[in-house]
Amino acid sequence: MESVTDLTVRQIGRTAGQVMQRNVEVTAATDIGRDLGVDSLTLMNIVMELEDVFELSIPLDRLADVETVGDLAALINQLRVRT
Repeated sequence: MESVTDLTVRQIGRTAGQVMQRNVEVTAATDIGRDLGVDSLTLMNIVMELEDVFELSIPLDRLADVETVGDLAALINQLRVRT
């Protein structure tokens, strides 16, 4: 059985692929900037799509600590628990 984090990581990969218009394979250890080649504008587009998917708001100041897909998944899961 997949954990909530695994499901979130998969959704981040799907969303990133849609925004970037290419097939994206991610794991929790995938570095968003280095491994995916995501710049700040693309990251913001991904984040906006994820906010719609998960029906939450991701504070910009919290994104400063996000480096990997796992970091982003953990942040989303923390925010989901609070809503």
